[in-house]
Amino acid sequence: MSSFELYETKTRYYLVGSNRSRQRFRVLQIHRTNPQDLVVIEDDVVYTEHEKNKLLKMIEDGNLSVGGLNLVPMQIYGIVGFIRFTEGWYMIFITKRKQVALLGGHYIYHIDETRLVPVGNHVKIDRNSDEARYITTFQNIDLTKNFYFSYTYDITNTLQVNMTQPPLERKGAENDPSIGDYHPAEHNDMFVWNHYLLKSGFKDLTSRSGWILPLIYGFVDQAKISVFGRNIIITLIARRSRHFAGARFLKRGVNDKGFVANDVETEQIVAEMTTTSFHSTDQLFGNPRYTSYVQHRGSIPLIWSQDTTNMSPKPPIELNVVDPFFSAAALHFENLFERYGTPCIVLNLIKQKEKTERESILGKEFAEAIDYLNQFLPQAKRIKYIAWDMSRASKSHDQDVIGYLEKVAREIMEETGLFHSDHCRNRHPSDRRMYLRQKGVLRTNCIDCLDRTNAAQFLMGKCALGNQLYALGVIASPNVDFDSDVVNIFTEMYHDHGDTIALQYGGSHLVNTMETYRKINQWTSHPRDMIESIRRFYANAFSDADKQDAINLFLGNFVTKDGQPLLWELNSDYHLHNQDPRVKPVRRDYRNWCSKNVLNAKKEEMDPKLFDIPLACRVPALDPDESDPFQGYWVEYYTHHQLTSLDQLFAFNMNGTLKYRPPKLASHTRDGKTE
Repeated sequence: MSSFELYETKTRYYLVGSNRSRQRFRVLQIHRTNPQDLVVIEDDVVYTEHEKNKLLKMIEDGNLSVGGLNLVPMQIYGIVGFIRFTEGWYMIFITKRKQVALLGGHYIYHIDETRLVPVGNHVKIDRNSDEARYITTFQNIDLTKNFYFSYTYDITNTLQVNMTQPPLERKGAENDPSIGDYHPAEHNDMFVWNHYLLKSGFKDLTSRSGWILPLIYGFVDQAKISVFGRNIIITLIARRSRHFAGARFLKRGVNDKGFVANDVETEQIVAEMTTTSFHSTDQLFGNPRYTSYVQHRGSIPLIWSQDTTNMSPKPPIELNVVDPFFSAAALHFENLFERYGTPCIVLNLIKQKEKTERESILGKEFAEAIDYLNQFLPQAKRIKYIAWDMSRASKSHDQDVIGYLEKVAREIMEETGLFHSDHCRNRHPSDRRMYLRQKGVLRTNCIDCLDRTNAAQFLMGKCALGNQLYALGVIASPNVDFDSDVVNIFTEMYHDHGDTIALQYGGSHLVNTMETYRKINQWTSHPRDMIESIRRFYANAFSDADKQDAINLFLGNFVTKDGQPLLWELNSDYHLHNQDPRVKPVRRDYRNWCSKNVLNAKKEEMDPKLFDIPLACRVPALDPDESDPFQGYWVEYYTHHQLTSLDQLFAFNMNGTLKYRPPKLASHTRDGKTE
């Protein structure tokens, strides 16, 4: 469902959802009489337009004595979720959206406007009340900045997961394959930022209900490039974890559940747009022209913090807990193995030598943690640790920062490979399509995982871009030059990516950009770097506390309860992000810290169940079910019932390398004038 109408009676709301062609309708009931309990009822019946109108007429007739049925004047594109503060429940709706990317015919949207609607009867709220303050705090999370969703593509998972995992079958499909609808793997719960808001209204978030619309928080950008006449689309997606999320100085290191601060998964997808769809005419995911590469950034997985009370721009670093068994780091790396497989390569860019020890305190402890954890892993599965003082190297005249990181990137690419959907062709050892699946991940960090980390991730991404274009057969070698149109626009994308992540976590744009590390435009970059440093310091000192409160409220880390302190009365939010000390924790094995099931998980190149799907599910039908992610894109992208023009088509207007081309030479008219 992609468009909704909200109707209200005195006792209930009725949310009517429809598909893009407005041929199928469903109804959601929200009861309004009890301010304490939220009652949401999903009607399983799929209505035609005539049946829907008949149902609404019947509801209107039944409520004539109490005001009838009224349409709430509002265009709705999705439900963000439900929340309660102190007095009653609220619904959050998406009221404006914008297309920002196109993957396999599936649109990805950015939220441009939302609306908070009270479920109960409308009552004026006192501006000085706790309820008003909670609403203001909640709305400090600006849903119109960097929140994204898609109706038919699972944006919470990587392309590799979406194209290789077996579909889930509905009940009844075991006996008759033609009955059940097929759906891809479940959403990645880690990146669903409205998880708590949805869970309040929908008990089963894995049900693939058409009402459940997961949002990711991070960054999405897309550009088209022309390489020797071939149309290539580059997509950059950053997904921020909802676990242990917060502002820079308030969320550092790792919590005791193994989740690190500023945990961001960055995926770059490079595809040739000869065919739009992921699917070919004979099989699901049969389009061989899609590639992707995934990287990870996150805070150093030790329990550490910085005291900001002295207003220093660089507060001292303190190790709060020295654990000889590194239990929190063990949980973190086990999670990385589970998500990405092995090898896990750690690129640690913090300072190694300092006159006054600060970053180096963490460097020594992190190296000890890796050494300890590696003792108990098989040789082939051990964490690869690379420590390099990037700050010292960038200030040195005899070290080449770019050259070193490019060398490291090439070595990492050989170990991890990348994902390429060209799974159905016979391969020869000399075939350039050498990669099937990315195995393992590069984990990059500095202190904040912002400036140095983004530069290193860009150079890894540049190396991956060359290999992706090479795998697609677009270029003759897996190398792309720095000052080419392709890398220029790729640099812009990564710079925007870094700025966005820095604003979300640190409160300012990147302080040090690729221009800083390449040592170009230094007259203009130094003043800019100073200004961004001041902005970051101001944000950390004066606005981060409010930002943290808003995040804790939005994610459900803090839930209002009668008789408990209010959110702004808490001295610390430590207990909101760590295990309850009153609950005895499960004691883990200090030696066998990683589950054998995680280490020995076999990642199939392509699940054979994908090929057992009936042909009717593979080829778009004349009247496809738009709730089916394998077919719904067909109607959304091609809009059969709507007159469109190229000027309105997202793919036509997409940003690209055309802006780097010189303007056309003026042509002469027959009158001798130019035009």
